[in-house]
Amino acid sequence: MVLAALLVRLAVVSFLYPERLNPDHDHWRFAGETGRIAKSIVQGHGFSSPLHADTGPTAWMTPIYPFLLAWVFKIFGIYTKASAIFMLSLDSLFSALTCIPVFLIACVQFGKRTGFWAGWTWALFPYAILFSADFIWVTTLTTLLLSLIFLAALRLEDAPRGAYWCGFSALTDPIVLTVAPALALWMRYRVHRQGLRWVRSAMGTAIVFAAVVLPWFVRNYRTFHTVIPFRDNIGLELYTGNNGDTWHFAPGGFHPSDTDREWKEFQQAGETRYMDHKKQEALDYIAKHPGAFAWLSIRRAIYMWTSFWSFSPRYLAAEPLDPPNIFLCTTLTVLAMIGLRRAFRLSSSLAAPFALALFCFPVVYYFTHPADYFRRPIGSNLCRPGGLCGGELPAEGH
Repeated sequence: MVLAALLVRLAVVSFLYPERLNPDHDHWRFAGETGRIAKSIVQGHGFSSPLHADTGPTAWMTPIYPFLLAWVFKIFGIYTKASAIFMLSLDSLFSALTCIPVFLIACVQFGKRTGFWAGWTWALFPYAILFSADFIWVTTLTTLLLSLIFLAALRLEDAPRGAYWCGFSALTDPIVLTVAPALALWMRYRVHRQGLRWVRSAMGTAIVFAAVVLPWFVRNYRTFHTVIPFRDNIGLELYTGNNGDTWHFAPGGFHPSDTDREWKEFQQAGETRYMDHKKQEALDYIAKHPGAFAWLSIRRAIYMWTSFWSFSPRYLAAEPLDPPNIFLCTTLTVLAMIGLRRAFRLSSSLAAPFALALFCFPVVYYFTHPADYFRRPIGSNLCRPGGLCGGELPAEGH
């Protein structure tokens, strides 16, 4: 299963890797901000400069993936063909390995037959193939780590290991924290229902998590003299999606990577002050237009589950593949909801973790802005719930 998934992804890599070698904007398509930070690390400037020039230390990204890319740059060269092929192959490997937790989770909850179909569904899942083979970004690793957290949550004895994976995942992409706390509470509830001691286990889990993430917190405080738990760009993400321009789910012209106005402000204000200003601008817009913000949040939620944003000529010119993508995403969502309903009819405790993961993960994007690749970690759950592919009934006592 893993081998087949890897081979099909590597085959796609061989066709798509030239897209990452486009020299426009100093190779911006080669991992964007992550590529810039990795370049800075290799050149001896440290974890800094996420955009077009040397702008000093940054907390724009969490450290794991930029340091991984820096290691690749150091071996294969900065923005080289070899680096692009290696990173896309590594992302493809992360995606292929995700078959394992997908298979195991489905086996634990719904039986071996469902595990078989769930694993193969992920192996050949169009999003999983495309984004791992074409996009140098953290989403493939995030998906693998989130699946491992989910698997640990199903096994009460794996709580400390789950805390480690949760901490490591948060330093890879903090979006996992939209799901992990809910799964942790569900685990504690299960322990409580079984009459087992849970306080010591909960404290141990918290200590392990804190030990993993604390060094990054300390670095950020010592560097910026303010508390930045993981990343400092939430203000920009909020502003990008809440500025009055709604023709696109993520309209251009509001990000310092593609707009001279924003780039100059970023340079003049510095990263921390710039992010604070963008956050205030977004909050001012929301306060003045609460109805528009509420409707926009609903539109973003619809987009995350169906890929539908607009059928306007301007939008379709920018996103010509949206009509077939709407069909694919909507079909997957409908099947997932049918599977989840079936799981709840079998057992609410069986279905609860899937519901938590599916519904908690995308919430932050309802209020900031969505993108198609943001759905990727949801995809690993869409392959599983409720025996969606027609699996066995759970064993007695599950």
